[in-house]
Amino acid sequence: MTIRRASDLDEVRQWAAVAARAADDKQGADIVVLEVGPVLAITDAFVITSAPNTRQVRTIAEEVELQVKKIGGPAPIRIEGLDDLRWVLLDYGDFVVHVFLQEVREFYDLERLWGDALPVDWRAIAADLPAAPAVGE
Repeated sequence: MTIRRASDLDEVRQWAAVAARAADDKQGADIVVLEVGPVLAITDAFVITSAPNTRQVRTIAEEVELQVKKIGGPAPIRIEGLDDLRWVLLDYGDFVVHVFLQEVREFYDLERLWGDALPVDWRAIAADLPAAPAVGE
């Protein structure tokens, strides 16, 4: 398997913003994008969101994967958590998407754990990006 690495941090931010927008489109709650590269050498950004039930966790994870692919972004290197849908992790290498069941998100509190990471204004970045083409276009 060939792992595609981003050419620059702006590209990673765009992919993360598309992932956040996809989560938002499926009613992901309290979506946060954190630039963790300066404090965590293995990835550049975290996208964090949550949902009230496991069905919605799956729907958000599937939509994120679909929308990142539609804009020409990478496929996940691995996906974990699909067995119980309490914490689905989509690892894209350059960024990682965390889709939590709400109570699991509150328990792990990644935003506090990575409090030194800078928040990214994903809505502003997503606003400047074209919408992904519809299926079949």
